Amino acid sequence: MSALPIAGHWFERKALGDGITLLWEPHVHPLLRCNIWHVAGRDSDLLVDTGLGVARLAEAARDLFDKPLTVVLTHCHMDHAGGAHEFDTCCVHPAEAAALAEASNHLPLDVSVYSADDLAWFAGIGYDISGGLLAAIPHAGFNPVTHVMQAAQASRLIGEGDVVDLGDRKFEVLHLPGHSPGSIALWDAASGTLFSGDAIYDGALLDQIPGSDIPAYILSMERLRDLPVRVVHAGHDPSFGRDRLVELANAYLTSRSNP
Repeated sequence: MSALPIAGHWFERKALGDGITLLWEPHVHPLLRCNIWHVAGRDSDLLVDTGLGVARLAEAARDLFDKPLTVVLTHCHMDHAGGAHEFDTCCVHPAEAAALAEASNHLPLDVSVYSADDLAWFAGIGYDISGGLLAAIPHAGFNPVTHVMQAAQASRLIGEGDVVDLGDRKFEVLHLPGHSPGSIALWDAASGTLFSGDAIYDGALLDQIPGSDIPAYILSMERLRDLPVRVVHAGHDPSFGRDRLVELANAYLTSRSNP
């Protein structure tokens, strides 16, 4: 039995305007607290990423999901794809489909299984997880020790240049590998809105984990730096504008050119 308290509710949400709602899991450590984005469209809606998968997103946000829903995973790490099995229409880059089907990006929620070196590495990049990855559990009987990511099947493979059409707005898929092989972003050129996943966010970027590729990340960051964005809604941490995007991209590029 878990010693953690049971959360009164698992997901928080905030409407940001322009038909965009941010959902997140407040009881999850920032390392695994993914930003989940819902975008309302005329004919259908978009859901960008699905969270950790420890509580049912489809149930918690059923009032938002009143139109046909397209789920796009920016990549298939557990914090972004853990809830993908709840949804019928799930789009991923081909380089991520096998990981989704095999749930191979599972990360243990029990910190006792992490070595001292693991904990030190996470702390060194700004994520002290020694106090635990969850501050509560979603329901009685949930056991972080035995929880595993559930596999899911992609209903559509999407890549560079593909379009997700909601009827009144369209999102172009940008393939931005580096954090993971099939990391993608969704770009609405008409509004200057970018959903960047973990390609870039205003926090410690992870480029030395299984599947990451620093040379590819450098190319992706150069591309991002040149994108005429108005606002970036990222996979973690707060949203930001073009000036901050350029600062973050330049900081990464500098760090990798002068390791």
